[in-house]
Amino acid sequence: MTEFTNHTVREGQAPTFYLKEEHHPEGSTMLGFWLYLMSDCLIFAVLFATHGVLGRNFAAGPSPADLFDLPLVAVNTSMLLFSSITYGFAMLEMEKANRNSTLAWMAVTALFGIAFVGLELYEFAHMIHEGAGPQRSAFLSSFFTLVGTHGLHVTSGIVWMFVLMAQVAKHGLIVENKRRLMCLSMFWHFLDVVWIGVFSFVYLMGVLG
Repeated sequence: MTEFTNHTVREGQAPTFYLKEEHHPEGSTMLGFWLYLMSDCLIFAVLFATHGVLGRNFAAGPSPADLFDLPLVAVNTSMLLFSSITYGFAMLEMEKANRNSTLAWMAVTALFGIAFVGLELYEFAHMIHEGAGPQRSAFLSSFFTLVGTHGLHVTSGIVWMFVLMAQVAKHGLIVENKRRLMCLSMFWHFLDVVWIGVFSFVYLMGVLG
């Protein structure tokens, strides 16, 4: 809540206003972000359920075994897993108040994230080039929707990371930036967990099931 107060001044002088801001409630941001993550969980749960229903409807088109390159997907998975580790290092450096080290590990994390998105876009482009676009079958529609939604989340996380890097570089590891870094940490690790589900449920079960 913001409160404006003015002080009585001598006649002929303009009134002076002071802006008073109450202290940010401790923990409210984290609680709100947890609620956001829970809503995101519901979105991915619906997408997983949809793929579970439609994942075997190939419409006489290619199946997962025909399309998926598991070694490539494994490499892509390792990119995201490594990014989660490097972001953990960034958080450790944040706790030590090492701004430069925090920024360095965040930059490494962003590079792993960019590599992940790049390989995912390559996979999508290759499948579409082979005639296996999202309109080809119900299986491919659910696949592109689920994996694409996760990819959009990762892309948003990368943009968020660069914004926070600029904030940390300018203002340092102040309380507000630490809180933002913690929120991004929760978001990034959440995407890691979701991708493990995608890799297991969509790719492995699709090819080996």
